[in-house]
Amino acid sequence: MIQASVFKSFENKEALEEQLAERIAQQLQAGVDSRGKASLIVSGGSTPLKLFQLLSNKKVEWGEVYITLADERWVDAEANDSNEKLVRAHLLQNKAANAKFQGLKNMFSTPEEGCDMAIEQLAHLPRPFDVVILGMGNDGHTCSWFPCSKEIDVALSTDELCVAVNPESAPNSRLSLSKTAVLASRQIYLHIVGEQKLTVYRQALENENANSMPIRAVLGQNKTPVDVYWSA
Repeated sequence: MIQASVFKSFENKEALEEQLAERIAQQLQAGVDSRGKASLIVSGGSTPLKLFQLLSNKKVEWGEVYITLADERWVDAEANDSNEKLVRAHLLQNKAANAKFQGLKNMFSTPEEGCDMAIEQLAHLPRPFDVVILGMGNDGHTCSWFPCSKEIDVALSTDELCVAVNPESAPNSRLSLSKTAVLASRQIYLHIVGEQKLTVYRQALENENANSMPIRAVLGQNKTPVDVYWSA
């Protein structure tokens, strides 16, 4: 059994998004105030889009905030499946337009070839990361740590910042931050919506086998605080 993280439930998505956006903004500004700069790691998908929009309007010294992705499909940055495209359209707007964004996709044809360059390009991000926002799939994956992938052991054990992943049950090769990189942070938020995701989260707490449900690698550790934000 995994001891439950801080779990906050909300009656609706709007209440969750507003509170989480405000809390993240406060933590980013606190990082800028105390260290001169702050870093934010975000995930793609449809769940965080409204959160991104709210966050982009928060009063933060965004010019001192560095942003990158928890993972990325190895597609062109203008492709509809690109997490970078989502972030540029929904987060790097309004007050956050001048944040320092670094994507993961580069000119190499495969994530295996592009991994070293991505690691070099992320070297300037302030670490430990101030805030990491994660999502979770119905199979218990987070980032691109897929239980179906041959690379799952590497993703959960390497000391490198990034790892190439080729999931068998999802489209596109990907580049993902490693478990080591994600846990090298001051605060992790798991943002999930809907009854099905709540069921998956509860299943994840049942044992510590991270290979079968990789979100357990985040929930089952006590190095970095994890707050779970859920709404129906």
